[in-house]
Amino acid sequence: MTSQTLRLAIDIGGTFTDTVLVSDDETILASTKTLTTHKNPADSAMEGARRVMAESGRSLNEVTGFIHGTTLSTNALIERRGAVVATVTTEGFRDILEIAYERRYAQYDINLEKPDLLVPRERALTIRERMAADGNVLIPLDAGSIDSLLAELDATGAEAVAICLMHAYANPSHERRLRDILAEKRPSLTVSISSDVSPEAREFDRLCTTVANAYIQPLMESYLARFASRFQAEGVKCPILMMTASGGMCTVQTASRFPIRLVESGPAGGAILAARIAARAGIDEVLSFDMGGTTAKLCLIDNARPQTSRQFEIARAARFIKGSGMPVRIPVVEMIEIGAGGGSIAGVDRLGRLTVGPKSAGSEPGPAAFGRGGTEPTVTDSDITLGYIVPDTFAEGFIKIDPEASEAALNRVIAACLNTNGTTAADGVSRIVDESMASAGRMHAVESGKDLSSRTMIAFGGNGPLHASRVARSAGVRRIVIPPNPGVGSAVGFLFAPVSFEIVRSRYSLLESLDLERVNTLFSDMIDGASRVVAQGAGDAPTQTQRMAFMRYNGQGHEIEIALPDRDLTFEDIKPLTDAFEAEYRKQFSRPVPGMQIEILNWAVRVATPDADVPDLPETPVLTTITSAQTRPITCDVDGQIKQAGFVPRDSLNPGDRVCGPALITEPQTTTLVSADFSAHVDAIGNLILIQDQKGGV
Repeated sequence: MTSQTLRLAIDIGGTFTDTVLVSDDETILASTKTLTTHKNPADSAMEGARRVMAESGRSLNEVTGFIHGTTLSTNALIERRGAVVATVTTEGFRDILEIAYERRYAQYDINLEKPDLLVPRERALTIRERMAADGNVLIPLDAGSIDSLLAELDATGAEAVAICLMHAYANPSHERRLRDILAEKRPSLTVSISSDVSPEAREFDRLCTTVANAYIQPLMESYLARFASRFQAEGVKCPILMMTASGGMCTVQTASRFPIRLVESGPAGGAILAARIAARAGIDEVLSFDMGGTTAKLCLIDNARPQTSRQFEIARAARFIKGSGMPVRIPVVEMIEIGAGGGSIAGVDRLGRLTVGPKSAGSEPGPAAFGRGGTEPTVTDSDITLGYIVPDTFAEGFIKIDPEASEAALNRVIAACLNTNGTTAADGVSRIVDESMASAGRMHAVESGKDLSSRTMIAFGGNGPLHASRVARSAGVRRIVIPPNPGVGSAVGFLFAPVSFEIVRSRYSLLESLDLERVNTLFSDMIDGASRVVAQGAGDAPTQTQRMAFMRYNGQGHEIEIALPDRDLTFEDIKPLTDAFEAEYRKQFSRPVPGMQIEILNWAVRVATPDADVPDLPETPVLTTITSAQTRPITCDVDGQIKQAGFVPRDSLNPGDRVCGPALITEPQTTTLVSADFSAHVDAIGNLILIQDQKGGV
């Protein structure tokens, strides 16, 4: 048995499962990509684990740290594969889901498709009780109606129950009592209560979050239990930690209680990786670009911190239109995600227009070239036809590629309809998907009040390096960083995430009349609760605490997050908090509003282990342009002409080596396309730096 620390990270995506093994000095000992097995995702995870262990000559019983992220919860919500859920709300509030925000997300769309909020009205039940906004009991919980509620639940056939009682965030006693009664009377039911899942004001958002948690909880509880027992049977002795949407980690037990926090956990790992790269390289403004087999994710990162949010929407009925999905209020790394991955299916619509995505071939059956039954052309088939993917080097040789199948699918589905050839069809598919991703990035930046032109793109994922220069050109970005092992970038990011937990609670107060004793007691309770959760995964490791207040002018509808000192608040803090709020308000809205009272709706605390140390970046050696001895014909993405591209194995490059485009820089899990108008050089720690500094048409 070795004393060396070995950490294993597994990221299960919609198409590929990425596995990485790292030693205590952060050296990547082995990594691999396996096709995701959707019937039992643990199969592909185990295959990946066995591969990296065999490659490194180690065994699973030597692993001292295990981090797992999965898209299973996200996919279950999008594909509607969860439990049959019923809701229990306060009498008189049965139609919270139906009423929603009392507005249409597209006011003049006569064919508007309403978001599917998972619970039809016939499964929306009520019980007599009522809390006041300050937590006082107005109407006690009617114990006499419990039997009739149980009968109604039985009649709905519900497998899970989401309880969301009025103002339960202020006083959860009725929700907890009802949960305990259901646990005793109907032990087979899975019960989620809003005061645990999302103890915040705004009953529609709180109910939606609780419904989503209840909907996927039976599935995730079963999956996580089977996943953990499978790896324990193979020799894993350490706890398995789960990546969360906020960019932290929690235990399997916490994830089983709050599976909604696992939504978007894989992409969050990629944002953590990009933030660490930015910190080490001293890059202040970053656009992270993570393109996998099913989706592409873009995230804005400033000063080595990913942009975060307290709300996002799941399964929007209309792409990019706010209000068309199911709102969820949890801590999350804010990013935009679109259905643009290597498996995105291309076709021609009834108006004769070329379309790409959002439907994906995934891993089953996969692109036509994979020979697994896929017949529709995909983005990967287009990249193969254009010469960007070389069959001999794809996926470490574990997946055999058939270029003729790719071209045949493109000819049959697209070229025949548009009276063109397979190569031109592939070029069209490539340009559409790249512009879709660039457009999403521009939209995300504009919505955040930021500009992309000054940013550096950090690209990773199985398809990120392949499309990075094309997306960057369209988005107006001139500099790209491709880290080592980019094909498994999100899994690598898992290894740098802290063990953390965040709690947000609503307690309304005007800033000038703040009840300091009440607020300090609230923070003490939240810190104790979050610390207990973190200790389950971090043991006695040191932790850091962040306190936040969500503030607004009196009468406004939304709040601004303001950092608080990590101590009890005093009256001397009122003036600094006022100044901090007005400074942030000025930054977002140009000027503060004089004479307005400031109010606080929510208070938050985040307890986390410290971030991993970031070593300094050595200076890059003097650049030396090299010429590749090998070339491959590609269709140039700049002018559409056939050109000879340099063919360079990445492991043959040394710091300071520079390659001019067009070139293909290959490695086991991905390929970096250096477009004709870019050059690429290797910095001192092995990052590929792509710069748009060439005349691409020459």
